[in-house]
Amino acid sequence: MPALRTERLELVPITLPFVEAVMAADRARAEAACGARIPAAWPGPDLVARAFHPSLDAIRADPARRLWGDTLLVVAGDAPRVVGSVVFHGRPEDGIAEVGYGVDEAEQRQGYASEGTRACVDWALTQPGIVAVTAVTFPWHVASLRVIERVGMTRAGAREHPYLGEMLVFERRRR
Repeated sequence: MPALRTERLELVPITLPFVEAVMAADRARAEAACGARIPAAWPGPDLVARAFHPSLDAIRADPARRLWGDTLLVVAGDAPRVVGSVVFHGRPEDGIAEVGYGVDEAEQRQGYASEGTRACVDWALTQPGIVAVTAVTFPWHVASLRVIERVGMTRAGAREHPYLGEMLVFERRRR
């Protein structure tokens, strides 16, 4: 993914060196790899569990596919800082990309998730072979539902989480 810009954000592609630094809990190396300060809670086991589902070996074996479209949301300026990320869980083989997003707790409620996710979904829908982008969230997750609405997704169904119950599925298709 090329670096993209929005009104307030630079969307910096997540690279293998960044992932390796995060998984090693090496803050200095992670910041050097992305060119920005990272949130105090990063790198940490919660981030790794949420953002990097495949093993490091799997990512290393095919970083272009595993990190396809994954970006850091960076507020540029004199002291660039990472405020969140948007990930696609790898390049899909079936043409339907699933997007996930998160913003550091200290940076929430400023529209960064909507702004960054919209740009990434727009990008994904221009890529060869991609026909739709989906997002999945819980019915009670109001902030996530707002991001999904602002990105222009519509409800496409539901699925059951094995432990947490119903999850809503939303999608936006290529026009």
